[in-house]
Amino acid sequence: MKISGFTFLRNAIQFDFPAVESIKSVLDLVDEFVIRLGDSSDETEQLILSINSPKIKIIRCNWETSKYNKNGMIYAHETDLAMEACTGDWCFYIQGDEVLHEDAIPVIREACEKYLDDKRVDGFLFKYVHMYGDYKHFIDARHFAYPREIRIVRKDFEIHSWRDAQSFRRIPNFDREDYFQEKETYKLNCVLLDAYMFHYGWARDPRCMVKKQAQQLEVYIGAPVEQKEEFYDYGNMSYMPHYKGSQPAIMKERIENMSWEKYLRYDGPRIDMKKKFGLKYRIINFIENNLLGEGQRIGGFKNYKLVK
Repeated sequence: MKISGFTFLRNAIQFDFPAVESIKSVLDLVDEFVIRLGDSSDETEQLILSINSPKIKIIRCNWETSKYNKNGMIYAHETDLAMEACTGDWCFYIQGDEVLHEDAIPVIREACEKYLDDKRVDGFLFKYVHMYGDYKHFIDARHFAYPREIRIVRKDFEIHSWRDAQSFRRIPNFDREDYFQEKETYKLNCVLLDAYMFHYGWARDPRCMVKKQAQQLEVYIGAPVEQKEEFYDYGNMSYMPHYKGSQPAIMKERIENMSWEKYLRYDGPRIDMKKKFGLKYRIINFIENNLLGEGQRIGGFKNYKLVK
């Protein structure tokens, strides 16, 4: 059995991605790690080379932003091309702002071996922890942050990245024109693993976060965006719960060197999250967290079929 890791990266330093920690968190598990390295304006390539692992395979490229210039489809396209270059039986996708907890490695390896020849299983679901603002707080509102997501798929040329690269679908005869297509696409049959992925996309330096938000908005609307603020306002942090569990050990140094506490605030409004964290959604969130089973949601979209 062979497991391939894969991702895409561009401007990881400028936008404060924990890219090194992300890649290192899976290197002990995978046999190779494929990176679609975009045309960065910082030293992202040097950063990746500093990992100095023979498993890493870099594919240098220029993003086709003129063709995939809306809805974040460029992310799905780059993910798709990185997966295509994988040679393993299983393909492990990890985004540049995600870090795998080390306790998950034996769980994943056992599952990949167990279901290698079981063609009913297309992939595996991971459980998620979404950190917010810093490395102490997290998002517990499941209507705002997905509790599960597909991160390992079988090597199958009908399986493709979907929408803006958050997930995957089976799309026979896909022409890579519209990653948002719904017709003739099929949800994957997945097994839920007791494996945790930590998402730090909402836990980065606010001075870098405001740049990332502007860049991301550009790839969604297909037009330049003027950056007006000096730093991103995460809102009133006192509304966010503290995370009391363990985080990936590979993140220890990064967490200890956090340097943006002065840009966070603990009073005033929640800014644009008022609706998502309003009374209606807090009631739903309480029911989901305390009365339903783990990972269960009231409504909500699930882009997978769970294999018992």
